[in-house]
Amino acid sequence: MKKQPREYRISILLNESELRALDRFCDKYDVANRSRLIRETLMRAILKQLDNDQPTLFD
Repeated sequence: MKKQPREYRISILLNESELRALDRFCDKYDVANRSRLIRETLMRAILKQLDNDQPTLFD
């Protein structure tokens, strides 16, 4: 599978406590790339929700 280049930028705003929590997590787990962490966490949550929204055979 060919990697797709990332062409689109988004910005998010965090309050002070959210930023401290993110920084604390990155320090504790030696996260070197915060962008990757946020991107993968966001996509994981989105894909999980989309999967949960799909009808199943027994619904």
